[in-house]
Amino acid sequence: MKLISVFVAICFAATATAAERPNLLVILADDLGYGDLECYGAPDMQTPVLDKLCRTGMRFDNFYANCPVCSPTRASLLSGSYPDAVGVPGVIRTHPKNSWGYLSPNVPLLPVAAQKAGYSTAIVGKWHLGLTAPNIPTERGFDHFHGYLGDMMDDYYDHRRHGINFMRQGTQEIDPKGHATDLFAQWAVDYVTQQKDKPAPFLLYLAFNAPHSPIQPPDEWLQKVRQREKGITEKRAKIVALIEHMDDAIGRVLQALDKNGQTDNTIVFFTSDNGGSLRHGGTNGALRDGKESMYEGGLKVPTFVVWPEQIEAGSRTAQAGLSMDILPTLFDAAEIPFDETSIDGRSLLPTLLGQEQPELRKQWFFVRREGGPRYGGKCIDAIREGPWKLLQNFPFSPLELYNLDDDPMEANNLIDVHPKIGQRLQTAMRLQIQRAGQVPWQPPSNPQ
Repeated sequence: MKLISVFVAICFAATATAAERPNLLVILADDLGYGDLECYGAPDMQTPVLDKLCRTGMRFDNFYANCPVCSPTRASLLSGSYPDAVGVPGVIRTHPKNSWGYLSPNVPLLPVAAQKAGYSTAIVGKWHLGLTAPNIPTERGFDHFHGYLGDMMDDYYDHRRHGINFMRQGTQEIDPKGHATDLFAQWAVDYVTQQKDKPAPFLLYLAFNAPHSPIQPPDEWLQKVRQREKGITEKRAKIVALIEHMDDAIGRVLQALDKNGQTDNTIVFFTSDNGGSLRHGGTNGALRDGKESMYEGGLKVPTFVVWPEQIEAGSRTAQAGLSMDILPTLFDAAEIPFDETSIDGRSLLPTLLGQEQPELRKQWFFVRREGGPRYGGKCIDAIREGPWKLLQNFPFSPLELYNLDDDPMEANNLIDVHPKIGQRLQTAMRLQIQRAGQVPWQPPSNPQ
């Protein structure tokens, strides 16, 4: 019976015309903390665009990034799978000796399914999943790429990393002038405007590099925050200004959708790639720690979804989700056929539509591989099952066990109190490590 229903669903989706499907817009912030939007409790922040977007749709209280750092989460978002299962357990960097992932060319990314369903697919902004073929956007499911191939920029205006220009339009190197946030917003506006009279719907993945370091807001935005927030530290003022500038940039994209008459037929999914960076002035509210960490502050991220006439405005859910659930959810909503059995992600559509939905999975895994003397090229891991969370926050530190229902701040390590629970979760973690170990995370011929 299940196979028949799946077959019928696929056939129905295949017969739906592209014009009947909604546009899909995924907006990803970079290092935006759980406590760094006004709608998530930031007392010194003014983010009217994102606050309004949050009020217009459904807010998630328990949405998690797949990893506490950049590349793995992006790999999960686009593949619908755990990052180590697609070859990206850690950050992909410019220098091979300090690069800890290689997106498997054997894994079909989900935008390919959107292409096959008649969608125009585009990424504007930060890619961070490879610098050369075959791991460039136009070879991994995107018709259009206008943005930045690399990881962080050393300067928001110069757009270089280690002196190398990674700005591209398609495969062509470009050297635009202006703040990266403004450029990405304008390129997104250009793209959605170009699509307004075309019969095909679009999938646009708009990936900002704000508020990632260097914390470099335009001066007029920094001055505004300094004048408004008396007594604010300079470090905090800079990141507040950088986030508020991004909020304004997102507003320009949403205004373009309005002007083009696209808003009512566009689903918008907003999230962040990991928690806020504490050393750069970010905050994750009451959560413990931040970016790079397996504690809640490194993983839980602000997230909300808007779908006019379908998602109840002002709704809120405690249902948990992961970055890898985003595209399966959107594809479910848009009736885009894809092979759900080949991925780890699951659709949250019933939750978005206000229906009861069981927990998406019994066990939730998190991994991060990193170099340097602190990590030594090894992984840190976490597993969540019900209220229980087992983690190892450094490769050479002991395991920790928390009951998040009773202790959301992760202050009470219960590893010695509940050894059997710790052992059971550690066994599950080992099985996940074995599974992911089947996928290489370095290119076949590393130049080093």
